[in-house]
Amino acid sequence: MIKRIHKEGYPVIGTIILIVAAVVILLNVLCPHQTIWHVLVYLFFTVVIVWAFSFFRIPIHRKTNVVENAVLAPADGEVVVNEIVKENEYFHGERRQISIFMSIYNVHVNWFPMDGIVRYYHYHAGKFLVAFNPKSSTDNEHNTIVICDNKGREVLFRQIAGFVARRIVCHLKAGDIATAGEEFGMIRFGSRLDVFLPVDAEVKVKVDDKTVGKQTVLGILK
Repeated sequence: MIKRIHKEGYPVIGTIILIVAAVVILLNVLCPHQTIWHVLVYLFFTVVIVWAFSFFRIPIHRKTNVVENAVLAPADGEVVVNEIVKENEYFHGERRQISIFMSIYNVHVNWFPMDGIVRYYHYHAGKFLVAFNPKSSTDNEHNTIVICDNKGREVLFRQIAGFVARRIVCHLKAGDIATAGEEFGMIRFGSRLDVFLPVDAEVKVKVDDKTVGKQTVLGILK
């Protein structure tokens, strides 16, 4: 699948390349005779650069799965939570929470899970607990977004920073139009997305399932 590099990656990748170049030059100035340690250093830095390019990749030819009344996965990753919880920020009531953990090897672009209008958007400063910690959903730095479709059905989802992820990218505001499968942001460097569905939604995933952003159906709205 053909990919391109996300614009958020250019400064990071450029910085990494400059640091690697400086270290390699310094190493060769101080130790000009090539040894096995030089080779190991070169291999290590090659892996780092390849990973940096891979992290910011975008699968540009990935198609959006068109399924009526579906809520799609907003991210690549693994389902780590699938349960009924009380959502206290917006709904103040029970909702089905489906959480997707993104490792440092996943694509970290986030896509709208459904069509509609952004009804609510709020950024929360916070901690950087590991993304598997249940408290990360509310205690970590996160963005909360609610989309309302043309039938008045609302779905809430959160971009949550993790222990390694230290920057959430999102430029939404209330009133923006959401189109399923369109990019709305990304998270750097390992994190999770929580999606809150109505309790009567027909759930299509289970814990440990792998998700493909804008293709995997998380649930069907009634």
